[in-house]
Amino acid sequence: MAAGKLEQRVDVRSRDEIGELASAFNSMSAQLTQSNQARRQMTADIAHELRNPLMVMTGYIEALRDGVLRPSPERFDMMYEEAQQLQRLVADLRTLSLADAGELALMPQVVEPVVLLARAAESYTPSAQKAGIALFVAPGTAVPNVKVDVERMAQVLANLVTNAIRHTPAGGTVTLGAHREQGGAVITVADTGEGIAPDALPRVFDRFYRADKARSQSSDESGLGLAIVKSIIAGHGGTVDVTSELGKGTTFTVHLPAA
Repeated sequence: MAAGKLEQRVDVRSRDEIGELASAFNSMSAQLTQSNQARRQMTADIAHELRNPLMVMTGYIEALRDGVLRPSPERFDMMYEEAQQLQRLVADLRTLSLADAGELALMPQVVEPVVLLARAAESYTPSAQKAGIALFVAPGTAVPNVKVDVERMAQVLANLVTNAIRHTPAGGTVTLGAHREQGGAVITVADTGEGIAPDALPRVFDRFYRADKARSQSSDESGLGLAIVKSIIAGHGGTVDVTSELGKGTTFTVHLPAA
């Protein structure tokens, strides 16, 4: 294992302390192997995500340089959009790397959850209206204050709300809510959209995972949004989970300790 060959197993021949040690060793080996495979897969995913916009930009630049295409505002806009996609991906990767290292800077302050929801609703109501979707904040009562980094929580809600809008057809609704639970507050983002398949549900917080592969090339999302949500919430001592039903909608639930 010290030489890098992580997948090692020993025979468990007893149920005493030595047997328990052997079982613990096998479990550790399996977890290290799985972690190493995940790291390799993430490296491959990053290379794939970076390659696509770079290929588009390179193709346009070469065609413009060789005179195959003439410069136009539309073509420059296309290259700019691809550059923006690269910037988003790099920024998301930096956020995750800081979170993994425990160095994600947080500036917590006491705030009411409904204030966070109202701010998110104000920011994304125009996008929802453009898509023909009703976005509103459900009234909550006696919700305890939370101590959070307001800008990071805005990032969390931005990811959840934009996901909800993206996957909800015209005529649907996206509802932001908050309520009390023992020891803290709960924030929910619920939609009446297409839902998530049961086999995809356990993986929605995985990095670069997209339940709908057809969206991976057409969307401006990096594939890291929900992984960032999970990391930021964990940095606040909270948790996030999801429930969904195909054809009926999805609800993301954030649990935060009270201030």
